[in-house]
This record gives sequence, C-alpha cells and structure tokens, in this order.
Amino acid sequence: VQLQACGGGVVEPGWLRRLSCTGSGSIISRNVMGWYRQPPEGQRELVARITGGGGTNYADSVKGRFTISRDNAKTSVYLQMNSLKPEDTAVYYCNIDPYRWAYWGQGTQVTVSS
Repeated sequence: VQLQACGGGVVEPGWLRRLSCTGSGSIISRNVMGWYRQPPEGQRELVARITGGGGTNYADSVKGRFTISRDNAKTSVYLQMNSLKPEDTAVYYCNIDPYRWAYWGQGTQVTVSS
C-alpha cells in the first residue's frame, strides 16, 4: 500500500502550488497524516501534519505559508504552498505520522527557481 503525492512542478519564487495525496481511504481517514519533503542534498523532514479532528502543526520553515487540509470524506490530503522560496525545492511525500516505510510513494518534485 502506498500513498501517492502529485501536483509538483517548476515554479518561480513567490508563486503558489497545491499538492494532493491519495491512496487507501482507510489509511487517510484513520491516521494523523503528514506531508514530508526531502531537499536535493538533505534529509527527509516532516513539514505539516493534520489530525483526524483537523488540528494542524507546521515546521517553522513553512509556518504561515503552507496549509495542510483534508477533504470531507477524508480520502485525500492537500498541501497548499504559498510564497514559495528556492529553499522549498524538494521531493514532497505524504505518509502517516509517524511514518511507515511501506506507505512511501514516489513523491512529487517541487522546484522553485527563477
């Protein structure tokens, strides 16, 4: 079972992008969900998480710019990314929090460059 992230692309600094995560609806609806990212020469990190009740937490580096959300049926999770910066360049993944190795998908590349 994998969770698939999509919606990445190449954008300019200051632009916005929305990522989507789909997979098993039961996984998404029953767990705390997180968006993770791995920069080109860095470690994978959790940048946003959302609980079943809708509570959210963000890494300091994205706070105020990124918003995580779920759809009402809890079958998808989204990451709205605003005011993108070059340092946001990374492969973005979704997984539960804490993550499970079996749920990692291929991720989606976001490149922020002028």
